[in-house]
Amino acid sequence: MGAQVSSQQNSGNGDVLSVHSLDKWNTQFQNSKTSNKLMVIDFSAAWCGPCKFIEPAVHDLAVEFSDVDFIKIDIDELPDVANDFDVKAMPTFVLVKRGKERNRMVGVKKDELHRMIEKYRY
Repeated sequence: MGAQVSSQQNSGNGDVLSVHSLDKWNTQFQNSKTSNKLMVIDFSAAWCGPCKFIEPAVHDLAVEFSDVDFIKIDIDELPDVANDFDVKAMPTFVLVKRGKERNRMVGVKKDELHRMIEKYRY
């Protein structure tokens, strides 16, 4: 089997961490509970057109907000995690801080996602 966590980088310092296993997700989520960092979870799917459309914008946000953890989860690889967060459509972005959901957005709305990150990152 390939790597269970991969990092996709844009031309800056921002990373979007792709999580491919439940163990790695659980580790990430547990770490977020003790951290004051905002975590943005991007729930997507390989077959989702809008997910592919917004992906470059998410990478740009990861560069801009290098103090925020960006996690990408494919709902077909980790359906239990998607169910835990009650994901019904893609893309769904869930903002989590200290293990608690702070806000969410469904759809391709980069400006709204940017505002939400600004609001909850501190």
